[in-house]
Amino acid sequence: MKLEDIKRIAVLGAGTMGPGIAQVYATGGYEVIMWTRSESTREKALASLKNQFDTFVGEGEISREDADAALARISFKLTVEEAVEGCQFIQETIVEKRDAKEALYAQLNDIVGGKDVIIASNTSALNIFEVVPESLLPQQIICHWYAPAQLLPLVEVVKSEQAPQEYADIAMALLKKCGKTAVFMKKFIRGYIVNRLQQCLHREVFYLIDNGYCDAEAIDLASKASFIPRACVLGICKRIDFGGVDMSANNYINKSYSMPKNGDELPKTLKELVDAGNLGIKTGKGLYDYSNVDIEALKLKRDKQLFEVFRLERKFLNDPV
Repeated sequence: MKLEDIKRIAVLGAGTMGPGIAQVYATGGYEVIMWTRSESTREKALASLKNQFDTFVGEGEISREDADAALARISFKLTVEEAVEGCQFIQETIVEKRDAKEALYAQLNDIVGGKDVIIASNTSALNIFEVVPESLLPQQIICHWYAPAQLLPLVEVVKSEQAPQEYADIAMALLKKCGKTAVFMKKFIRGYIVNRLQQCLHREVFYLIDNGYCDAEAIDLASKASFIPRACVLGICKRIDFGGVDMSANNYINKSYSMPKNGDELPKTLKELVDAGNLGIKTGKGLYDYSNVDIEALKLKRDKQLFEVFRLERKFLNDPV
């Protein structure tokens, strides 16, 4: 298979991630078939797609004509068989439950097993290579997206040991053609790259809060005024070169940092928030209080600011230091 052979893409699952992923592929010029289990899910996904395209048009990222053409390239089917028929690339985005994944992949094994079809999972928590039937492993890769999928550039790509490198290369080229920043991982590890880095940061965030060193607002302000904008230019590894590899080595030698004791346990502040039902913007309170805030307006403001940041980051990615 070559990139040029891919004409039709199936997106299996139309929940949190599916509509954003479908938008990206359709904007890239591909016919996209979405699989949903119910008419109600289809209607919600279609509404999300329309709103997302409207946002991109409003931000000047795409013309109204191109947005309407991309939306017209997306259709829905209520059975897996209909959704994957004639597709060369399948993107699975269903719920993160092992039994649900196993059931779906058993179907895919019967329908496209052994065919020249690439199957990509968006799984975050599961090792999909331990879930799919062994006979599907030569076709199986991972394309791990980040929410909101239509906006965040990153997709992490991993292939099974049995899949040819060409399949990963095709996926990388496909994602790049659709405007994404694809990163290839040499082998699978739970959490991939970014989630593992974020988990380390979260450990420190709650250690500082739990032990009374500072509050959430101070952490956010310090982060936004230092390493986060710097990372837009240098990333993380290149910053080590600019700062001096010897300086990073000295930080280890001088033990300037020590891992928090019991760092893998559920932090006190996090447990208290969950126990109180303070789950963030969806409940009106988390580390911050959103009780008197228009959440939809807040999310729209977030998206507009992300557009600005990613436009600048796109410029930096195209002309790196």
